[in-house]
Amino acid sequence: MSPSLLLIQGLSGLAHAMVLFLIASGLSLIFGVTRIVNFAHGSFYMLAAYLTYSFAAALPLGPASFYVAVVAAALATGLVGLVIEVGLLRRVYRAPELYQLLLTFALVLVIADVVRLGWGTENKTGPTAPGLAGSVRIAGQLFATYDLALIVLGPVVALVLWWLFYRTRWGVLIRAATQDREMVAVLGVDQARLFTSVFVLGSCLAGLGGALQVPRQALTNVMDTTIITEAFVVVVVGGMGSVPGAFLAAILIGVIDAFGVLLLPKASLVMIFVVMAVVLIARPWGLLGRPEAQARSAGGSVTAEARAIVPAPLVLALVAALVVVPPFLPRFHVLVLSEILIFALFAGSLHLLMGTGGMVSFGHAATFGLGAYGAALLLERARLPMLVAFALAPVVAAAGAALYGYFCVRLSSIYFAMLTLAFAQIAYAIVHQWYDVTGGDNGLLGVWPPRWLASPVRYYYLALVACAGGLALLAVIGRAPFGLTLRAARDHARRAEAVGIDVRRHQWAAFVVAGFFGGLAGAAFAFLKGSVFPNYLAVPMSVEPLVMVLLGGVQAFAGAAVGAAIYKVLDTVVTWYTDYWQLVIGLILVTLVVAFPRGVLGVLAERRRA
Repeated sequence: MSPSLLLIQGLSGLAHAMVLFLIASGLSLIFGVTRIVNFAHGSFYMLAAYLTYSFAAALPLGPASFYVAVVAAALATGLVGLVIEVGLLRRVYRAPELYQLLLTFALVLVIADVVRLGWGTENKTGPTAPGLAGSVRIAGQLFATYDLALIVLGPVVALVLWWLFYRTRWGVLIRAATQDREMVAVLGVDQARLFTSVFVLGSCLAGLGGALQVPRQALTNVMDTTIITEAFVVVVVGGMGSVPGAFLAAILIGVIDAFGVLLLPKASLVMIFVVMAVVLIARPWGLLGRPEAQARSAGGSVTAEARAIVPAPLVLALVAALVVVPPFLPRFHVLVLSEILIFALFAGSLHLLMGTGGMVSFGHAATFGLGAYGAALLLERARLPMLVAFALAPVVAAAGAALYGYFCVRLSSIYFAMLTLAFAQIAYAIVHQWYDVTGGDNGLLGVWPPRWLASPVRYYYLALVACAGGLALLAVIGRAPFGLTLRAARDHARRAEAVGIDVRRHQWAAFVVAGFFGGLAGAAFAFLKGSVFPNYLAVPMSVEPLVMVLLGGVQAFAGAAVGAAIYKVLDTVVTWYTDYWQLVIGLILVTLVVAFPRGVLGVLAERRRA
């Protein structure tokens, strides 16, 4: 391979790195100051790209239209960020931090369908940048002039941000808030204005990144989910809240990604997540980040609040209805009930980690996907009977959880959550690119139960036994001495260690148990659908159980099942009546978060006590 080709590939990686830096710097700032894990940041990037496309076509400014459109789109995205922060996020700042994450997830759904409504579903090709449309010859190879301009622009923006943060009073306050925002509040700083200004700046940076990407790639309705994962990697590797760290990490990730595609195409997807995992294990706060001034629970604020109690007679009545009613329901309703049961178990397994243990996982889909692939491969490759494959699949998932959980439980706060995301993405990349075994993005098809179990009602009862039994076991575990010990470690880890509790060992055990039941849910889902695909391990699949737990209420174990039922019923009903189901579900979720800032069961429990 010629040195000139390597040079051009490195320059391509640098050009992509500069766009990554713009997006990641805004994301890092927003989290560093407000502690919001903003899943909607990629949506701002996508929205700005489409706005640039429209503005450039509408503005009568000739060659200047594109450049004015870039600035206008970035500012418009900042305005959208202002409306969202003031109108929505400010209303839930006093709620547990994770409910702000749920709100940003709802905004992802809303913005995705707003883009579909405004610009359609077909891919669009944006305009070229006037004066930068050609290419230059470097070391005998042609290289895009626009990409070269991006390589120059990135450091310029970084210098402007450096001046802003290190030479202005506002910048000093931001840097102080990223280290200890509570102390900044004690000093009399207006937190509301500070949060708003940071959110607007971060949104503008995401918008600028999206606008500048228009000449480089086609505009698609999924470009938000594609970029947000890479942005999270950059933020974590560089250090949460560190703009210089984001710049360094963007260069590192961009170049590794570029050379990975060239040198190791079959492992290109996994490389950046391996880097992320290694950095988190060796230096949890990132390359240029600093340890938090105050220790936090893993991934967010999971506090010990009053528990919401579900009356036992109501539970028994529900179980009786689930046993008696399904044979009299239409086939489709039985399938929906089976799916609700499966996701109730999936969310319940996450609740053991999050509600009981205070460990918020952004990568719980790894256990679900490992269970699904374990069941499919044991059935198709090992030729085991379906029930044997079904029984062994959770063991496969538990083994995977034991492996990566060993490293995850050594971290806390957002770093724990991000390491779970890294391992889930590593697993996703492996099944996505290992065509000989997993079928790659074609998946594994024909994963059906035997004929005697093939009818929806018969399989429903298998799912009922497996999922309801799994939920019952999880409830028992949560009330057992093991669960009480996890709660003690969640509420005050240092005090628990002082009385002789091995906190890490208990958290690791919880990780394995949650992995087992998450794998059981994945196996049940695989046989329900008759197929397994890599998206079972993707980021959206990790977000769904998190949304369900928060929607139902993290204070009670029953909240997982309640949240799963609400979310899946909404998903099914809305999808049935409209193609723009994401918009409707997103708006409903926004309403629920604002109305029930501690989940449905949490708010109902508060009203009963009042």
